[in-house]
Amino acid sequence: MRTTQQLFDLTGRTALVTGGSRGLGLQMATALGEMGARVVLSARKQAELDAAVEQLGRLGIAASAIAADMASESGVAGLAAAALERLGHVDILVNNAGATWAAPAEDYPLEAWDKVMNLNVRSIFLLSQAVGRQSMIPRRQGRIINVASIAGFAGNAPDSPMKTLAYNTSKAALMNFTRTLAGEWGVHGITVNAIAPGYFPSKMTTGLLQQAGEENLTKSVPLHRLGDDEDLKGVAAFLASDAAKHVTGQVIAVDGGNSAVR
Repeated sequence: MRTTQQLFDLTGRTALVTGGSRGLGLQMATALGEMGARVVLSARKQAELDAAVEQLGRLGIAASAIAADMASESGVAGLAAAALERLGHVDILVNNAGATWAAPAEDYPLEAWDKVMNLNVRSIFLLSQAVGRQSMIPRRQGRIINVASIAGFAGNAPDSPMKTLAYNTSKAALMNFTRTLAGEWGVHGITVNAIAPGYFPSKMTTGLLQQAGEENLTKSVPLHRLGDDEDLKGVAAFLASDAAKHVTGQVIAVDGGNSAVR
């Protein structure tokens, strides 16, 4: 029987993290690397990827990067092919790349809806399908971690500054994608789970934090704080490891208790 430390050990595992050049993606990539995984980061901007790889390297983490545009089918296919060529196989896929767009529902542009839904749902389907078909299913093992949001649990209050119809819809879709794929691919030894972060400082939430203010955002959060640069590390490492080998189809909120009282 393995010890708890051995169950969490990711030595020898490989991981592909999309949206991994900064913020929550880089935080999760750091966690996987610290537990021993070899990590490939992906994002659109090469300069940001280079900086992230350098940061991970200073921590002794084996990391490299592949620039890719997840908004297109060819971009997703190219990323999957390049990652598999570089790593040989993918043990852990973290689907973190995403986008948001704020506008009242009655004025919501179709191009904005399509951009959010394509990146937040369609690209995750395409990349999961490619990695699953080419690597995880043949090897009969794999861990897929989708990054959803507590925005997927409910709509926004009438007085909320958040007018994020497509984002909320996409994250709710991603949660049920997670459950459904877990049901189909469990037979292949693949677990599929989702993390639903609450309010974290990030490029995506900069405008919201400026508009609403941190104090207003956190006053109804039981822990009365934003997430920080450590709060996703433990859950990401857990879901990627053998400690979670009997956990699949689940959505874990990391939100200071916000979703429990919404």
